[in-house]
Order: sequence, then C-alpha cells, then structure tokens
Amino acid sequence: MLLPLYQVDAFTDRPFAGNPAAVCPLTEWLPAEIMQAIAAENNLAETAFFIPKSGNEYEIRWFTPAVEVELCGHATLASAHVLYRHLNFQAPEIVFHSKSGPLRVSQGAEGRLTLDFPARPPQPLSTHPDGLLDGLRATPLSIHAGPDLVCVFNSEAEVRALHPDMTHLARVEYRAVIATAPGTDGIDFVSRFFGPRVGVPEDPVTGSAHTTLVPYWAERLGKTTFHARQVSARSGDLWCELRGDRVLMSGYAVTYLKGEIEVGA
Repeated sequence: MLLPLYQVDAFTDRPFAGNPAAVCPLTEWLPAEIMQAIAAENNLAETAFFIPKSGNEYEIRWFTPAVEVELCGHATLASAHVLYRHLNFQAPEIVFHSKSGPLRVSQGAEGRLTLDFPARPPQPLSTHPDGLLDGLRATPLSIHAGPDLVCVFNSEAEVRALHPDMTHLARVEYRAVIATAPGTDGIDFVSRFFGPRVGVPEDPVTGSAHTTLVPYWAERLGKTTFHARQVSARSGDLWCELRGDRVLMSGYAVTYLKGEIEVGA
C-alpha cells in the first residue's frame, strides 16, 4: 500500500527552521498500531494523519514516535498547509475534528495560517514536582500547572541557557515541561518545550504549549495579543491572541519534502 507523505516546517517562513511535521493524508483510518509505527519510522516530533469527513471538515490524529497525543499545534498547521498548498483545498476555513474538539484553521491574505484552539490556563503551584529541579538544572521564579508544567524564568537568556537532564525531567508527572520568560526586541515572551515523557526531548516550536502560555502571559502583561518566539535551536515565531476561552495562533509553513511511503506487504 502506497501512501502520500509530506514533511512541512511549521511556524517558519524558511526551510530548516520552525518545527518539522510529517503529514499523511488518508481516505480511511489505518489501525492505530500502523500509524504509531509510521510515526516512529518518521522520527519527528509529530506525524499527523487526517481523513475527509464532509465539505471543509476532516478528522485528525497526531502521533509522536512513542505515543498518540490529544492536541498538536504545529502538525495541525502543517496539515492545513498541505491541504491548501498541495491538495487544492479552496474554502476559507478548515475544521479538524480531534480528541480536543473541533479545531479551525484559516488562511490569511498575507499567507499566514491561523489556528483556533481551546485556551488551557495554568494554575500556580507552591511546590516543585519530583524531578523538576534536577531535570532543569535551574530554579524557576514560579511554577504553574496546566496540561504541561510551566516554569517561569526572569530572562530570555536564562531560558536559552537551559541544558536539561532528560532522565530526571522524564520523572515529572506532566506531559511536558515548558520554560518561559519575557522576550526582548519586540518579542512579548519566549519559551522552550521539553517532552521526554512523550518521546520528544525538545520540541522546536509547540503550538499546543501556547494554549497555556498565552493565558498566563495575558494575565501577567494585561494584554491579549502577542508576538511569541520559541527559542529552540531551530526557532520559530507565533502571533497569538487570547479571545475568551480560545487562543488564536498564526504562523507560516513551508514544504520540505513530498513523496510516498510503502506500508504492508
């Protein structure tokens, strides 16, 4: 069985930056173990699979090399890019039905794609979870818990300088650990995302993390629109807005590879 496969760099306007995602359009679902095996073979942070539902609606699922996840921003952005750029999708909005509910993606005149995701505000924690300080090799100013653990630092330089011990960090009983701090030079806040527990030691640019970061920074800075940057080695930019209980995240995407994979005998 031959299946189409695309590799897309998301949240960037140039190749070899942003977050690479594999996208595999399907006509019907494959067994979960086959999709997991494809994701492990791709060995990218996420592989997205989608099938048509009706009109502008699709069902979508995401797999890291190790597990299926309930929400992924960059691979959703990459999937929308594949539909618009390669599969002749024409409607102004795509609706992806997922385990996290309906996720809408629209394309702006300037070429940026905008994700409409649920906001997931974090709550402050008064104690350090087991493994956190040994894992980060640094002590944050404050810690907040949402689906991921948010560790707030004083400066961008501190976030960039982190060199975590992934063995210890994998003991932290959250999906992932996010480090964040105020940005500089017009960037409202920066972040890095560590997910050894789900098979992603460091994710280059993480849309889902911003469903938690944007509500945090909105409360702290008293504003609702942001230019955010994830300061991994590959780096990537997001233009975000908190709109009630939703977070809008906009970014660019570029195709790196398109081809076919052969699955089964």
